[in-house]
Amino acid sequence: MRRPVDILSCGELLVDFMTAEFVQTLDEATLFKRVPGGSPANLCMNMARLGNSTMLAASVGNDDMGSILRNYVSRLGVDVSYVVQVDEPTTLILVTRSAAVSNFQPYRGADAMLSIRQFPFSRFDDISILHTTCFALSKNPAQHVIMEAAEKAKRAGCQLSIDANYAEKIWPERREAQRLLSELCRLGTLVKVSDVDWGRLYEDESPKPDTVIDHFLKMGATEVCFTLGAEGCWVGDNNQRHFLPARPVEVKDTTGAGDAFWSGYLTARLDGKKLPECAMAGRRMAELKLGHFGPLPDKVDRTDIYVDIL
Repeated sequence: MRRPVDILSCGELLVDFMTAEFVQTLDEATLFKRVPGGSPANLCMNMARLGNSTMLAASVGNDDMGSILRNYVSRLGVDVSYVVQVDEPTTLILVTRSAAVSNFQPYRGADAMLSIRQFPFSRFDDISILHTTCFALSKNPAQHVIMEAAEKAKRAGCQLSIDANYAEKIWPERREAQRLLSELCRLGTLVKVSDVDWGRLYEDESPKPDTVIDHFLKMGATEVCFTLGAEGCWVGDNNQRHFLPARPVEVKDTTGAGDAFWSGYLTARLDGKKLPECAMAGRRMAELKLGHFGPLPDKVDRTDIYVDIL
């Protein structure tokens, strides 16, 4: 049953400085565009654009960039009551604009400074989904408080969700990442993982889709979405498997496409759509993002993500 708050997304809200042109390496870059970023924040903002009731728990710096980010997210309709400004500088990431997989260099600060006070435990009964990412779990104190929040959310009947966006550059302790992901799966989590993420996390560059889906389901995940970039995606649970091919699209920016996909997928799931339909809604949202450089418009017509279903 849908609850009053559709999603509480917890983790990084940061500044992406994206190269203005398509480049292969940061060494080639000369001009950058400032873009609000961070996977949990992107997801939360995209779901707000689709008309969902959203909340974000995140930490930004007590600086100009922190204020800019908080105000931007709030303007989109996201509840920012649990976005706090701390003494560490706002986290920023340099990102290459790419038609494939972007290169990046993080400069971390405030994003990891989450505290237990930033989680509205008394309201967990009103929240449908609690979402996080491997990036958010990669560093304490955020790691500890998010795991504690996940346990309490599960007891309150929330559906857990994670984007397994693992990168060694962010989280060198690969085995620790695998362990924490396993702990979350045990709570019946929805798992989104890309082929790039899987390769980084398990050092397996060419997995079979069934291998990936079975891996997370055996650990306790409820559903698994395995995205393959330009090839499409696989979705599966303990009863079914479906492949959805990608469609040709003029790529203007790949950064945030995975977050856009998951926002469409989760929105459809909250709307009671079936597994293949959730994948279609995710694909449509990703297509909108791929064809747009920088953030999507403030509002996205919810019916647009269901054009392939009707």
